[in-house]
Amino acid sequence: MTLTVDGLDALKALAGSDLGTSDWIDVTQDRVDTFADATGDHQWIHVDPERAKEGPFGAPIAHGYLTLSLFIPLFTGLLDVHGVTTKVNYGLNKVRFPAPVTVGSRVRLAARLAEVADVPGGVQITVDGTIEIDGGTKPAAVLQSLSRFYA
Repeated sequence: MTLTVDGLDALKALAGSDLGTSDWIDVTQDRVDTFADATGDHQWIHVDPERAKEGPFGAPIAHGYLTLSLFIPLFTGLLDVHGVTTKVNYGLNKVRFPAPVTVGSRVRLAARLAEVADVPGGVQITVDGTIEIDGGTKPAAVLQSLSRFYA
């Protein structure tokens, strides 16, 4: 369920809040292949399902950076900020990939709005996120993301 807030003051009031969990996203071979084409990373562990069956994970896996890129659509499903002119990705403080995401899996985001700090013209948010794998014992990614919202 998407939480909608109106303006920077309403966003500031959410600092320290748990944003819940997003809907699931399917990680398909088509998604992995499209990412491989976009990045030029065609390593067999991602794009050759037959060979990957014999590899260390028993199936093709998503690129770590594909998993990381899913943070954006997953996060958008958790928080929508109205009354701002611009929203930009400012970077990451840390990222880890504890478990691979095999093709055919589903992932979702559990997130907490750790901090909201003033910056010139807007605010910077720090989000602690965990990308979970449906049925997995370890997360696919654990990250701290920074975004800026401008009035």
